[in-house]
This record gives sequence, structure tokens and C-alpha cells, in this order.
Amino acid sequence: MTYAYGWRLKFGIVTPSTNTTLEPDLESIRPDGVTNHYARMTIGNIDTDDEAGFNAMLRQVNDSLEAAVDQIMTCEPGHLILGISGESVWGGGFAAVEAIRKRILSRSGGVGVTQPADALPAALEAYGVRKRIAILTPYHPSADKSVRELVTAMGYEVVKSKHTARPKPTMIAATPESDLRAWLREVDGPEVEAIVQLGANFPLGRLADEAERWLGKPVIAINKATYWHALRRNGILDRRYGHGRLMWEF
Repeated sequence: MTYAYGWRLKFGIVTPSTNTTLEPDLESIRPDGVTNHYARMTIGNIDTDDEAGFNAMLRQVNDSLEAAVDQIMTCEPGHLILGISGESVWGGGFAAVEAIRKRILSRSGGVGVTQPADALPAALEAYGVRKRIAILTPYHPSADKSVRELVTAMGYEVVKSKHTARPKPTMIAATPESDLRAWLREVDGPEVEAIVQLGANFPLGRLADEAERWLGKPVIAINKATYWHALRRNGILDRRYGHGRLMWEF
């Protein structure tokens, strides 16, 4: 069957109901003939500026995963994207990533899925990053252990990190660009080979391309990296200038 708009591929994308950053990020780099279709994981806009609240939010995300996958599968997507990085990195390293993959595949009938944790090592390898990276997230600082565990399992070392503890899920998307600029400079340093941003509602996508030029190193915005990886693994090699070297060179 050939679809009128998604004649190359239809992506089914699962993301939290509070996320207002992912869709514009992905639409900005969507090639012709590819369509993006979204299912929402229903969560509350609860307080997340302490560890208990942040963990409660992640539990809501976890509990709503299967229902969102079931919903998006009704449009018969050719590939799935998990549009949340917290679910992929929260404890357990690659074991947690694979457990999520199995849960999704059990509901998708075998339709493949790309997670942020799949995209990150592929992006770092494409850039030629050898070892030492910095991390910037909207998470509560209690996330640092889990993030480092996953990055270590990928073969990299976190030498600097900044977890900004945004007070509510929706407020992640309202983070001022001036704060993002300041935090990028805070986690930068001569020992840092690349800066990685996690948190799919964090609005770094537009700034990352510019930041690569004034920092002189890779700045990997997770939404665009995840979409890049999903496109490439499905044989779609279109380039997009102005969205970071990842989308233009690799």
C-alpha cells in the first residue's frame, strides 16, 4: 500500500502528554515522503523539582507505555520511536533499555523501535567521539547515577553533568534560551569532547547547531539524534542543513 503523504515511511512516535518540544523538533527535520504520527503517554503535570516527584512522574510514564503503543499501532506505522529519554536511561543500563524494547515489541507485532539510548552511541560514533562527554538534562540531580551507568555501558565517561530539576514537566519546554546557553558553557571544558542533552521536552534542538559552532565540538540534542538514527536505520539518508552536523554530515 502506498500512502499519499507517508509514501516512504510512517513513524509512530510515543511521547508523554506534557511534551510540547518533540513534535516541532522532529517536524523541522522530517523529509518529504515521511510522516510523523503521535500517541501520548498520559501523565500529570506534577511537581518534579524533588526526587519523589520526579520518580512519580517516571512511574506514570512507565505505566502508560503499553496503552500508547497500542494506540499508535492502529495507524499501521512502519517504525516506532520512543520520544522520551528518561524512560530509556532510568536505572539498569542496557538491561533497562532492552526491557523497554521487549515491552514495545510485544505490542507492536514486531515493528521495530528506536530509543534515545540506541541513538546516542550511534551519534557519538558518527562524530568520532572517543571517550569523554558532558551531560545536560532537565532531570532531578538524583538521575545522575542512572545516566552515568548507561553512558558507562556505552563505553564513554561522563566528566561533567548538569541536571536542572525543572519544577513541572510542562515547564521543561519553557526553559529560556539564555539558561540553556549558560548551562552549555557550564558543562563545557577542554576535557569535554562532546556535550549530550537528554530530556525530550528540553528545547535545545534549535540552539544545538549554533552551539556546535561557538563551542567547536559536537552538541547532541537527543530528539534530533533519535530521529536521525531512526531515519538512517530505515535507509532514509536525506540531509538537513542548520540542524547540527549530525543531520548534515552523517
